[in-house]
Amino acid sequence: MALRADDLIDRRRLRRKLTFWRGAAIAIVALGVIALASWFYGGDLGGSSVDHIAKVRIEGTITEDEELIKRLEAIRLSSRVKGVILAIDSPGGTTVGGESIYEEVRKLAADKPVVAEVGTLAASAGYMIASASDHIVARKTSIVGSIGVLIQYPDVSGLMDKVGIKLEEVKSSPLKASPSPFKPTNDDERAMVRKLILDSYDWFVGIVAERRKMTREQALALADGSIFTGRQGLANGLVDAVGGESVAIDWLATKGVDAKLKVVEWKDTERPGGFLLSKAMARSVGSALGLSDSGSDVLHEIGADRLFLDGLVSVWHP
Repeated sequence: MALRADDLIDRRRLRRKLTFWRGAAIAIVALGVIALASWFYGGDLGGSSVDHIAKVRIEGTITEDEELIKRLEAIRLSSRVKGVILAIDSPGGTTVGGESIYEEVRKLAADKPVVAEVGTLAASAGYMIASASDHIVARKTSIVGSIGVLIQYPDVSGLMDKVGIKLEEVKSSPLKASPSPFKPTNDDERAMVRKLILDSYDWFVGIVAERRKMTREQALALADGSIFTGRQGLANGLVDAVGGESVAIDWLATKGVDAKLKVVEWKDTERPGGFLLSKAMARSVGSALGLSDSGSDVLHEIGADRLFLDGLVSVWHP
């Protein structure tokens, strides 16, 4: 009986050892496969160690996005990237955000062929960024255009009167801190704001005319805030072709890019996922409201952070 008990204990020990080493072997193999896949398909910022076509998604509300700027720069510097597809699906956003991304795309396009592939819409600052590419492809029912700039601000002075709140202020000059949501604007304040709007609008129209090879008069005729379908955009010179990714790849082929190359999406490595709007803005808004990071992600997903856009914006619907 003693021998049988010892044998049983030894067998259990042996079984534990075998289980441990089997698990270790499986873990080592799994790590090897992951490392190989990472080497083959991955790289810095979601790149690849083999020649490929880089794809970058620009979605939701446009804001200043340092991560995206760095990603575009990394794509420009990568010898493995032979062409770039910008997958744009955005209603627009801040003019500064659109301008900064526009300029980075132009730098990228100076080194590699860049094509914009419009999804549901590329409006306002979204179209601004699309115009920075060398070629724009959109679906027949995509929405493009909404070329223009605006500032919107509430007037809660009537509500303040009803609840008995009075605002007093001492200003260094009449136009300081104007317009204010706490009192109606006067003619001088509206004139000042209009100067801001028209200056940015003039710049926006200028880049559309330049990039789309139009006269200024032709660009102005399309820059009344109107939106167009992809088919209308093609007829009006705002779009170069209708279709999707395959059409974008066909155009890259005309620029010497091998159409058989794999399309690799360079993703935002700081962002776990999401579809609609700026993660950084969502976090800022969530923080201001006392929400955790998960709460901020919810704001980002439902688009509530769009309500907090400030300053000059180029957006279809703020």
